[in-house]
Amino acid sequence: MSSNSSVSTNVAARTRIKICGLTREQDVDAAVFAGADAIGFVLYAKSPRAVSVERAAELARRLPPFVTPVLLFVNAPAEEVIAASDRIPGSMLQFHGDETPEACWLASGQGHRPYLRAARIPLGDGAASFNLVKYAEDHSQARAILLDAHVDGFGGGGKTFNWSLLPPSVASHLVLSGGLTPANVTDGILQVKPRCLTLAVDVSSGVEADAPGGGTLKGIKDADKIHRFIAAVRAADAATA
Repeated sequence: MSSNSSVSTNVAARTRIKICGLTREQDVDAAVFAGADAIGFVLYAKSPRAVSVERAAELARRLPPFVTPVLLFVNAPAEEVIAASDRIPGSMLQFHGDETPEACWLASGQGHRPYLRAARIPLGDGAASFNLVKYAEDHSQARAILLDAHVDGFGGGGKTFNWSLLPPSVASHLVLSGGLTPANVTDGILQVKPRCLTLAVDVSSGVEADAPGGGTLKGIKDADKIHRFIAAVRAADAATA
């Protein structure tokens, strides 16, 4: 993938949807029923949404054909990534740490498994300083670049970055993430979709169940929020048709 100023976009293309950080059977079933294209399992022990490889494999077996399990790793050794992906056939990998392009390539089995590479976009005006075009070129072997907000830890922080500060033209497939909710995903798609080859969206905290004291129950999804999120994505697609 390389950058140029005349990226041919297809704004009418269907926006694909990944629901990430699932830990329960009923949430996997709810996401599939609502129409999700991919289900994300966090294989990073420090995350409050983490599951073991065994648990991820168990949950992934519930997925019907054409719904993709995505395995999220943070700075994991290549042999660990390869072993996990072997346990879950048909999985896509997501590298969300400080992995170099070479490390991603090796951990994917030298391209045997498709993978996403997360780009951690600074919050506020700092987003303008992130060279996404170069980042996408550096990680040209990735199936897509996933855009997440740069927060403490790795992902699931519920923060959005300034979408308007992204480059106007990136010759890559992008996945918009970071603080998406049923209320803002339509706007996010309308802003970012014209800037890339195709756009997908990735949500975690934005479809989690509300915690009694505020915030969300990490790793516990709300079926109604999932349905509303997917409906909002489809509304954005209709607006760009």
